[in-house]
Amino acid sequence: MSETGKAGALSRWEDEGGALPCGPQEALAADCEKWDIPPLSDAEIIQLRIRVIALENMVLGLLSKASADQLAAIEEIAEFISPRADAKPHPLTLHAATQMEHFVERARRLREHPTAD
Repeated sequence: MSETGKAGALSRWEDEGGALPCGPQEALAADCEKWDIPPLSDAEIIQLRIRVIALENMVLGLLSKASADQLAAIEEIAEFISPRADAKPHPLTLHAATQMEHFVERARRLREHPTAD
């Protein structure tokens, strides 16, 4: 991946809220704690977990058909996920990068053994 491509990916990460506490709208809403958003119920949290698991499996299925270059690009992007120079590393962001690498590893295993669970 070129340096321009890496810089673009990291820029998109920040633009989409990956490095901001309130997401991409942070500039418009300086304090997200002021929003009147009720806490999630237990049922809503369970539904979110189910949806995340479903999405993970769909992404894994798609990655299992990705080219070697596409998988390598995902690994490269994961290596470059880091906080801004003036920010403290956030454990969840760093863990997300690790999860990206794990997805690629799982996709490669699935390609080698497509009938495995």
